Amino acid sequence: MPTIISHAAVPLAGALILGRGRLALPVIATGLIFAMLPDADVIGFRLGIAYGDSWGHRGATHSLLFAAAAALFATALLRPQRYGVAAAFLFVSMASHGALDMLTNGGLGVAVFWPFDEIRHFAPFTPIAVSPIGISDFISGRGIKVLYSEAIWIWIPLTLVAAAFGIRKRTSKWFRQNGTAR
Repeated sequence: MPTIISHAAVPLAGALILGRGRLALPVIATGLIFAMLPDADVIGFRLGIAYGDSWGHRGATHSLLFAAAAALFATALLRPQRYGVAAAFLFVSMASHGALDMLTNGGLGVAVFWPFDEIRHFAPFTPIAVSPIGISDFISGRGIKVLYSEAIWIWIPLTLVAAAFGIRKRTSKWFRQNGTAR
């Protein structure tokens, strides 16, 4: 898995791309939590749930169905003005967790299609260094390599995409305000 903090990069970029006024702060905060929430399944290790079990690490909580159900439930609770935008944002926030985990070079893969398919999947390209589970293993040379990998493959690309959308929105607004055709 990428580090828990790097999972928040997707909803952060999404909120920036959508811009002010499209999402309420509680929806954005929920998206940040949703992006990290699937890794709560590591509690299963202490409960004797095997890694490869449906409810083990990278199992059901990393699936698209789980993300859809959680997004619809949270949207119903939050009752945002833009229901569809909020539901889509929350779905993408949580579903991105499994997608990023599929891009890592370790673990057993992700049960992204659970319960219809319990096979664990990886992306065809796995450039992100898998993060160790546990803080003591993370504070090491391996942890630095993971952070470097995440900067290259998650943070920098998402920052560039969000910046490009921001620049595009600002220039479009400028052209509209100044009556200049593009």
